[in-house]
Order: sequence, then structure tokens, then C-alpha cells
Amino acid sequence: MPPSILPNLRNNKEPKELSSTQLFSPLVFTAVQDRLLKAVAGPRSRTKSGPSGSETAKHADMADFRKLFAKAKHIVIISGAGISAESGIPTFRGAGGYWRKWQAQALATPGAFAQNPSLVWEFYHYRREVIQRVEPNPGHLAIAECEARLRDQGRRVMVITQNIDELHRKAGTKNLLEIHGSIFKTRCTSCGVVAENYKSPICAALSGKGAPDPEAQDARIPVEKLPRCEEAGCGGLLRPYVVWFGESLDPAVLEEVDRELALCDLCLVVGTSSVVYPAAMFAPQVSARGVPVAEFNMETTPATNRFRFHFQGPCGKTLPEALAPHETETVS
Repeated sequence: MPPSILPNLRNNKEPKELSSTQLFSPLVFTAVQDRLLKAVAGPRSRTKSGPSGSETAKHADMADFRKLFAKAKHIVIISGAGISAESGIPTFRGAGGYWRKWQAQALATPGAFAQNPSLVWEFYHYRREVIQRVEPNPGHLAIAECEARLRDQGRRVMVITQNIDELHRKAGTKNLLEIHGSIFKTRCTSCGVVAENYKSPICAALSGKGAPDPEAQDARIPVEKLPRCEEAGCGGLLRPYVVWFGESLDPAVLEEVDRELALCDLCLVVGTSSVVYPAAMFAPQVSARGVPVAEFNMETTPATNRFRFHFQGPCGKTLPEALAPHETETVS
């Protein structure tokens, strides 16, 4: 990867010269993505399957993918919000992607939390409650079953997810890197302790709060009644253990990602819009060294034409077919 690009990709944001208003403009997003993708992935490759392809071509592409899948020893699956959306989790992206009058990008920042921790906790409380009521869908389950089956054959499947909902974990996936953290973990802003937290509600003051309706009134919860650290002698304010816009990803996690990407011989990109960096660069980086990449998504993305395969439709329908046992599989 070109060194001039790498520093900006280490952060969960676009290049620093863009303002927050510019950053989330679709036109600017597309222009920045295309520039960075060209720098990393080189010339465009032919997309073998897409919305205009014939059914015959799509079946041929799946057959070609399945042949590669049967031979692959180290598969990396990069997942994004699209796969969780099929379980009923809002993505807060695109038209109508608002919680009350706010876009997620406006609330998922250190600055927003510093200015209004009550509002940010309402937003995350709403999301926690929604996620606790849903289950992994056939896409999550197909990935988990594939990982377990291939493990018995001496092959490796690693899931690198941008999602914070733990649905991959709930489905049974073991080899998992949650690069943006987990909504069911907290970090103390005073002592720094990270802890799992599945309480519902996470604190009494948030009970019944967090309604997403645009007309809903902000709860304005006093900071001392928001989630607090339970470590002896601390009591500091807790925050969600997630990577917010403007924050850097954990360097240790990125090192693990780099190792997995360097070793993989097949890559799947599942339910991701390829707009959040640095994760948007993972698959193009793999494709640039000649590794086949297959995109599974409801629509094309800025990176689609750089991948060998594109399978359009719900992940819950395309993944079970793609990851089912191949006739040539043998247990080692």
C-alpha cells in the first residue's frame, strides 16, 4: 500500500483536509473512494456478475467461484452492515438513515459524546435494545457453519467484521476480528477498564428512553445517572467500546488484519458499502496482489469493478449457496 495513503487509512475517516460536512457528501465520498481505490488496486478488472448479467452468466460465475472456494486454504470474509440489516438492524446509511434528526456519523464521535453524553447514550441504548431482540440470519449461519466445517479439513476461515452487534459471534463464528469493537462492551473514561455489559437497560435512567422518532424529546439525563464504572473506587463515566469516527483502530487488531490479508487465497466482501475506511481498502488491497475477491451485496459499490465476482441479492440467499459443501471437499 502506498505509504502516503496509509496514515489516513489507519483512522476511521477520510483524509483530514475534508470538513465533516464535506466528508459525508456522497459526491465527495465517491471521489475520494475512487482516488484511493485507483492508488491501491490499480486498473479496474471486469465484473463478472451484476444486475445486468443473464441468469446463465450468474450461474456460471457461481460455478467458477465454487471451484476456487473448494481449493482455497485460507479464506477471509469481510462483513459490513448489510448482512446485519437482514436481521432487522438499522444501518443508519443512505436515504432515511436517521435516528431522530441525527445521522449516525454526527453522534458516533468523541466530540458528540463530550458535548452531550446523554444523547449519545440514548442512541446506543436504542441500538442495544434492538440488537438484543434479533437473531443471526442465514448469511451469518452459513459463514459460521463453513468455518467449522473447513476447520475440520485443516482449512481456515477468518471473519473481519465492521459490525458491532456480535451477530457473527452469536451465530457460532470463532475466528473473528471485530475491528470496530462491540456495542455490548464498555470502556471507562476514567480508569480505562473494558468490560462486557449485556444489561437491559444498561442503567435505570435509560429505561424507556432512546425512541428513534424525529419528534421524540431528548432525555437530558444528568451525567451522574448515565452508565458508570463498577470498578472499586472508580465510578467513572462509561462509553460504548466502539471505534467512533475520527478515532484510530486498535493497532494490534490492524496487525492481525494485515496478517490475515497477507495469507488469504480467497476473499469475500459481504454486505459492505465500501465507504468506511480503513476497512474499505482491505479487499482492494487483496485484489491488487491477484487474489480472487467475491462481493456479496444488495447493490454495486464503489469497489465492485475491482473484484472478480459480484453476487447481487440478500446475503441470506447468496451465501448459503456459495459456502455450501463442495463435492470435492474431503476431511483431512
